[in-house]
Amino acid sequence: MTSTFRTLTVPLDAETFPGGLPSFLVRDDVLCWTRREAGLVGFGEIARFTATGPERFLEADIWWRHLVLEADIEDAVDCPGTGPVAFGSFAFSKVSAHESRLLVPEIVVGLRDGQAWLTQLTLDDGELTEAGARAALDRWLGTTSVNTGTDGSTGANTDCAEVDDPLPGAAQAGGAVVRPLPLAAGATLHTGSLSEEDWMAAVAAGVEEIRTGALEKLVLARDVVATVPTGVNAAAVLRELSARYRECWTYGVDGLVGATPEMLIQVEGRTAQARVLAGTLDRRDADGKAGSPMEFAERVLAGSEKQRHEHDIAIQSLTTQLAPFSEAMNAHSEPFILELPNVWHLASDVKAELAEVEGHVPTCLALINALHPTAAVCGTPTTVAGALIRKLEHLDRGPYAGPVGWLDAAGNGEWGIALRGAVIESPQTVRLYAGCGVVDGSVPETELAETWAKFRPMLESLGISS
Repeated sequence: MTSTFRTLTVPLDAETFPGGLPSFLVRDDVLCWTRREAGLVGFGEIARFTATGPERFLEADIWWRHLVLEADIEDAVDCPGTGPVAFGSFAFSKVSAHESRLLVPEIVVGLRDGQAWLTQLTLDDGELTEAGARAALDRWLGTTSVNTGTDGSTGANTDCAEVDDPLPGAAQAGGAVVRPLPLAAGATLHTGSLSEEDWMAAVAAGVEEIRTGALEKLVLARDVVATVPTGVNAAAVLRELSARYRECWTYGVDGLVGATPEMLIQVEGRTAQARVLAGTLDRRDADGKAGSPMEFAERVLAGSEKQRHEHDIAIQSLTTQLAPFSEAMNAHSEPFILELPNVWHLASDVKAELAEVEGHVPTCLALINALHPTAAVCGTPTTVAGALIRKLEHLDRGPYAGPVGWLDAAGNGEWGIALRGAVIESPQTVRLYAGCGVVDGSVPETELAETWAKFRPMLESLGISS
């Protein structure tokens, strides 16, 4: 046996995927990062890194770079996400007891820009072959999912939509037609760490702190617990999220599942991109209002001084933290309306060309170490907001609002913020999280209603009416 890390990546026929990558979401332990029909899914686990504390990102970065430094990599595709890949989920707080983690799968299936591939990863000394990689995938799926033709092509019988720009300028809700979900029999919701009344009191206390001048913005989260007696099917949840929230990044890492609309950092070569959200409006609020729903959103969301102020704080937070790593940066001069099935957001995209430091560009995890937590999920100033969060929330956020995503050996990666998600705590129990930005003028009852709008994606995917 040897501890040499080896990977083999071979091309697949993207046009024959049955519905794109979401069709591979068939196991509850699948590792998942998909948007529309593209992204990465992983099966199995050959290595794992865990850490807690303020140095968790840098410790994970060192572990990954050491692992891939002398890796034996055979890659016939050579694009972001091929070769060695790790999926990751990190705790929101530096004082959290929750373990941050990187997971290296045995098998990865990827789809990007019309290219599809299969990667097998191993720390053993057995021979890696294309036939062996396909057979390993079939074993994980429990079926002959990747059919090999006489010409060596692979696939099944459907087509795959072409992948668009990963960060479109003004994304729409997507035109996917999804079936109504059956309600989970006997499913119930329970109060989390704080009752609704106590949480609204925490919001009011946060507003009072802001009015003293101690901070400009505070993000407060709350949790609820769903019990599903018939059992939680993680793969079904991920498939529903990927179908309903196509403009979001659907993620699944070690029991953490969700569909985030917010990209903390995406790195491809020397180009970094981010999507910042702050400012939310429940789409149900448009019912019965004059004009089109989008006109209502423009009027109420984009026209709100409070919402614009909250958004400005968030975008300033990210660009300030990213600037030392960049030699050029541009961002939207005005936020756009991001339309999702449950809410509208004020959104801005940021693009930066990374500067070389000592001969190399910063890694994904080095950037995350500098960027997290942003004002969008913590507040500003960060230190003051973080301390107030710990005082008022009465919960350990765990991985909620922490970075979630993947990275490869070349330094490419995509890391979202783990929003609109939940942690599967047992076969029948799921803990859901949602948060709101609190600024001067925030109304506790309004913020509570916003959390229920943000719970909706997970509740629907669990088959719970909201």
